[in-house]
Amino acid sequence: MSHITIYHNPACGTSRNTLEMIRNSGVEPTVILYLETPPSRSELVTLIADMGITPRALLRKNVEPYETLGLSEDAFSDDQLIDFMLQHPILINRPIVITPLGTRLCRPSEEVLAILPTPQQGAFTKEDGEIVIDASGKQVGK
Repeated sequence: MSHITIYHNPACGTSRNTLEMIRNSGVEPTVILYLETPPSRSELVTLIADMGITPRALLRKNVEPYETLGLSEDAFSDDQLIDFMLQHPILINRPIVITPLGTRLCRPSEEVLAILPTPQQGAFTKEDGEIVIDASGKQVGK
């Protein structure tokens, strides 16, 4: 069985949908509630590098600390942005999923399908009613 980890926020619909698509592939992932157990600096740096994105690309922009800290200004180094995310984990965008096939920020939640090592086991419909996977386990619209 493949080992999969998700940095998850159960209050987020995208994160919940991503988690359920992982489970729909027949795998129960390791779930890290990153607001309660944030990654260490080295873990966060590794996640960012493995995703091939910049720290700025991982920042959540629609949360209170973003504006208060002035993070919309391009005045901070990557190290400073990482420091802010470590001090305020709510600034880390989610869900982040790690599988043997890669690490990805899964926004939208369907992004997870590209890195799941096992296929979907059946139909999947997002919380908002959007059908993502049909009864045969195939992605709709692909």
